[in-house]
Amino acid sequence: MASVNKVILVGNCGRDPEVRYLPSGQAVANVSVATSSKRKDRNTGEMVDDTQWHRVTFYDRLAEIAGEYVRKGRPIYVEGRLKYGKYTDQSGVEKNTVDIIATELQLLGGREGMGQPADDGDAAPRRAPPPSRAAPAAAARPAAAAAPKPSSGFDDLDDDIPF
Repeated sequence: MASVNKVILVGNCGRDPEVRYLPSGQAVANVSVATSSKRKDRNTGEMVDDTQWHRVTFYDRLAEIAGEYVRKGRPIYVEGRLKYGKYTDQSGVEKNTVDIIATELQLLGGREGMGQPADDGDAAPRRAPPPSRAAPAAAARPAAAAAPKPSSGFDDLDDDIPF
């Protein structure tokens, strides 16, 4: 029988990514992602924020992209899988770990820190990697340039239609 190990997170980065390279040349980036929810406290009846922290690991090109564009406080969308592990701390106590091995990354929110002002009303996700560098050159053209007419869908047909 098939099995599924899939995690989807939408949260804010708790710190800038730490990018390092393995001896094989493979890039690895680690980041902490916070997800928050609200719940009602049983004793006081007040609404309480419940924040969970997740350790996310990126590999290869995704690690390089995360290292370049992901920043502390920035909202991101991450897909990946759970990986459980164990280690022994300095005092000899065995600890369990849960990591998310990321397979997909989308930058969310505005484009703050990327040379443009933040746009808080933009809810559409930004996919990594960002658009090519040719876009700013197109934006630098004068606005007075002739804009193309809206296409009716029939502009590319020949006039030599046989009926």
